[in-house]
Amino acid sequence: MIADVKRYEDVAVGQELPELRIPLTRTMIVATAIASRDYQDVHHDPSLAVERGSKDVFMNILTTNGLVDRYVTGWAGPAAVVTAIKIRLGAPNYPGDTMVLTGTVTAKHDDRGVEIAVRGVNEIGPHVTGTVVVRLPGQGSDT
Repeated sequence: MIADVKRYEDVAVGQELPELRIPLTRTMIVATAIASRDYQDVHHDPSLAVERGSKDVFMNILTTNGLVDRYVTGWAGPAAVVTAIKIRLGAPNYPGDTMVLTGTVTAKHDDRGVEIAVRGVNEIGPHVTGTVVVRLPGQGSDT
């Protein structure tokens, strides 16, 4: 569900985004790897993933990046423009787990940019940490 349009003036440093729980299915992990043209066998072949030292197939970074974008833009609304995403991967996302995304507004910039610290955690630990900057519309504007 897309949120209403967030305005720059309505956002405060320290504001927390609502958490987003994402069930991690095998189909999702395989399909999103293939959709992003990441054909590495560790993202779609369980036996080869195990042979290479993993317990199962695992999510690729492009999918994680997309989910972080989805999380922030779902909160910010359709008028938000993502200007930067910087993430770091940690624990793998495996099928059968759930990743819980959380975020906090950490800064506001003069260009109507809003910086958000994002974290995605699964049962092993932090899968993704990073920051996203979105430009929000100002009072009385749509862009």
